[in-house]
Amino acid sequence: MKLFVGMDVSLEKSALCVLSEHGEVVKEAEVACEPEAIGAALSGEVASIGLEAGPLSQWLHRALTEAGFDVVLLETRQVKASMFGVDPGFGLFGGFL
Repeated sequence: MKLFVGMDVSLEKSALCVLSEHGEVVKEAEVACEPEAIGAALSGEVASIGLEAGPLSQWLHRALTEAGFDVVLLETRQVKASMFGVDPGFGLFGGFL
C-alpha cells in the first residue's frame, strides 16, 4: 500500500499525518524535528512526503531526500488557493485576501 505523508514543521517538533492511497488516515504522530526521528517514524512504502515550506525546509528536504524519500515542498498559500480552485499568482478572491 502506498503511503502519503503530510508534515507540519516547527523548530522542536514535526507533526506527521500518514494517509493511505485511499485517503484513510493510517497514522498521526509528533516527532522531534530531526531527519532521523522522522525517518524512524515512517514505515511502509512511502510514496511521497509533503513538507511545509519554511525556515527548516531546505535542511529537511535535503536530508530526507538523501535518506531515499520523495519529498515535495508545499507553499501554504498555494495549497490553500488550490483548495478553492484559484490561481495562486492572482490571489484568493481576486487579490482581496
